[in-house]
Amino acid sequence: MENNEQTPIPAEKPESQTPAEEKVIEVQPEGQIPVAEKVSAEKPEGQAPVAEQVSAEKPESEAPVEQEVCSEKAGTVNESPGSKEVNKDARMWAMICHLAGLAGIILPASGNIVAPLIIWQIKKDNNPFIDEQGKEAVNFQISMSIYFIASVILTFICVGVPLIIATIIVFFVFLLIAAVKANNGYHYRYPLTMRFIK
Repeated sequence: MENNEQTPIPAEKPESQTPAEEKVIEVQPEGQIPVAEKVSAEKPEGQAPVAEQVSAEKPESEAPVEQEVCSEKAGTVNESPGSKEVNKDARMWAMICHLAGLAGIILPASGNIVAPLIIWQIKKDNNPFIDEQGKEAVNFQISMSIYFIASVILTFICVGVPLIIATIIVFFVFLLIAAVKANNGYHYRYPLTMRFIK
């Protein structure tokens, strides 16, 4: 009698049952069906897990976006300043327009504006690049002259001396950068510039 009570009698399995039903029947004699087993047993074979479906769909949906970004970047690279071909003569005259601002060392208060203005007026019709860079050079020199005069006036408030030094440093640094960029064919734009001539 004791042996009959301890050994469970295996349930008979009908031949028509699916593997999912077999799994449930094997677990039922214990009295509790774990949720994980029940879900995994009842999950159809044709369905992929949600995480797999999302990861499978992501590359398809993101691929066009990445291609658009790449094409936009390629477009900006093609239109970048240095990529446009500018002939050597135009690059040289654009560089001279920028360097003409150094004439202000010889003729203070007027040379830095007059020299680039004269070169720009003579050569602006020869090439659009010279016209553009000549305007930039003249606008920068006018702006630097205004900043310098304002700094001199502010010396009476003891703020002008550092501003004069800063203006001189900005003048030389950006003038030389502009000359090099123009010589390389880049459409350089000065920072801190009021564009009076457009």
